[in-house]
Amino acid sequence: MAERSKKTAEMNEACPYCSGKIKVREEKEYKDLMNRLKRIEGQVRGVESMLENDAYCIDILTQVSAINSALNSFNKALLANHMKTCVVNDIRNGNDEVVDELVIALQKLMK
Repeated sequence: MAERSKKTAEMNEACPYCSGKIKVREEKEYKDLMNRLKRIEGQVRGVESMLENDAYCIDILTQVSAINSALNSFNKALLANHMKTCVVNDIRNGNDEVVDELVIALQKLMK
């Protein structure tokens, strides 16, 4: 897990979109989220293949809908863990600003 944290810190330094904060996840959560992303990546590659092979529009749209659903499930799992760990810990430590951060994140997710 230390190696993952080092990679994360290095990535955040180079990422113009990242907040600079890091979150070291439990191995189970990390594996679950990564597995979800790998499945989504496979689904996207499948849609790319469908497009290259002139698949029927409705068939492609059906697969894109499945990708959207998978991304929503990923977001729900990540958000639930964020609330149970980061948000709770920050509030307990007197950092109420995390609530504003959460509200902004929820507004973005609900567009």
